[in-house]
Amino acid sequence: MKRILVALDGSPRAGTVLAAALQLAELTEAKLIAYRAIGVPPEMSSAILVGGDQLERVLEATARAELERLVRDVPSPRLEAIETAFATPWDGICRAAREREADLIVIGSHGYHGLDRLLGTTAAKVVNHADRNVLVVRTHL
Repeated sequence: MKRILVALDGSPRAGTVLAAALQLAELTEAKLIAYRAIGVPPEMSSAILVGGDQLERVLEATARAELERLVRDVPSPRLEAIETAFATPWDGICRAAREREADLIVIGSHGYHGLDRLLGTTAAKVVNHADRNVLVVRTHL
């Protein structure tokens, strides 16, 4: 295994997901790509982003800062890249894994309640749509 894409969000569980990916990367001598999809909430019109490059820059800078904070203790030989992208999370994760030729996607499971039962979780969508292996890390918070 050469490369692992670890999908991280802003939740308190992200550290646990990163720790699992790092442990696997150390065991297999793989590199990590820390990835965060930046989504626009449905209640926020996408028209705000058209020509609103300042909002886009703020959202991207915030996501990148959160990723940098999460990975600050990852040994530099293990960390290949920190990436953010404006995307629907499941699609962005699958696309980034393909583009970066990741051998594995590591993602957290955040449960399966309420609307998630109807719409499906991000993790479930990644598992169903990814063209490579996916490791779902169960967290208990």
